[in-house]
Amino acid sequence: MPSRAPRARPLAVVVAGGGVAALELVLALNHLAADRVGVTMVAPEGDFTYRPPSTATPFALGYEERYALSRLADDLGTRLVPEALARVAPERHEIVTTSGGIVPYETLVLAVGARPYPAFQHAITLGGEDTTEALTTLVSDLERGDVRRVAFVVPDGASWTLPLYELAIMTARHGWAIGIDGTQYWFVTPEPEPLAIFGAGAGQAVHEMLEPEGITFIGSARAEVRTGTVLLDRRQERIEAERIVCLPLLEGPRTPGVPTDIAGFIPVDADGGVSGVPDAYAVGDATTFPVKQGGLACQQADAVAELIAAATGAPVQPTRFRPVLRGKLMTGGRDRFLHHGLAGAPAAGKVSQQPLWWPPTKIAGRYLAPYLLGRDALLDETSRSEPHVTIEAPLDGLH
Repeated sequence: MPSRAPRARPLAVVVAGGGVAALELVLALNHLAADRVGVTMVAPEGDFTYRPPSTATPFALGYEERYALSRLADDLGTRLVPEALARVAPERHEIVTTSGGIVPYETLVLAVGARPYPAFQHAITLGGEDTTEALTTLVSDLERGDVRRVAFVVPDGASWTLPLYELAIMTARHGWAIGIDGTQYWFVTPEPEPLAIFGAGAGQAVHEMLEPEGITFIGSARAEVRTGTVLLDRRQERIEAERIVCLPLLEGPRTPGVPTDIAGFIPVDADGGVSGVPDAYAVGDATTFPVKQGGLACQQADAVAELIAAATGAPVQPTRFRPVLRGKLMTGGRDRFLHHGLAGAPAAGKVSQQPLWWPPTKIAGRYLAPYLLGRDALLDETSRSEPHVTIEAPLDGLH
């Protein structure tokens, strides 16, 4: 696609959201379009928090980096409106914030994410406000011998299961490391094999990681959870467990003025365009794309950024979103890197103890990962002061 003639003034781009997809998109636009765009970010969060899931926290394996969105926006030459999106007025090319403020746009990108909610009442749900405390208590109870039976359950409808595998493996390994004997662990999931989304070969490799840790894998199972009980096969079988840990389910943002499906997610076309809303795109977990994962959200953001940059006359050849799944499985020992193309790729997938992308971060964003890595390096050199950092080139190995 040939680039268009340069515009007389920057294209007014509004990005709703302040998470992974939103920042990846802003960084991509900075790199691809520079001063051809004027970007406004509308986000209620004060900070962008970059961390692995809370699965690692009880084992002192997690890290957490917080970045003030206001400073990131200044760093990237982006205007920040510190409010939440209330509704979109497509006919006027405006969004309305929760305070009633009006933000006009020429191009809108919705990166507002999804909302987690518990799949079961009688379980520890990852991602909840009390998750860290509940998991820390679980580990303490295991260490004292007060808990001997733990079930990890993937609810039907959860698409990104890797965090629960991490927690199961690290919990079992921690028990072995401190000499706990006799604890039983189960992993119950609708998947036929562990992490089957990465392909059959990868699934088998992860299966072989579970067995030495004493984790019983129960696949192709749709479970119900009651107090202290996991019911299987339409209640024909049951697991009695003293603790049950589950993934959450997700619902879409249901933004007024934007079409959604029955679950509140935003339908998009092959280019990320929002059906029936001119000059609007959606990326990340808010969309109907079934797999909700940070690296995939970054890939969606990159594809939309290329389209926007090309529309401004930038010398960019847009490429459509072709999902490639990258997952870093933390184990409490040597981490595993998993890679699988979701669009017409071979079924085997890849599993390696060596990084399959660089930098080998949890969220494999082409622009976001090296940006944060460079920023942290400069922060270390300046005693954690706040430097000005720019992104110079895309992440090597991410296409």
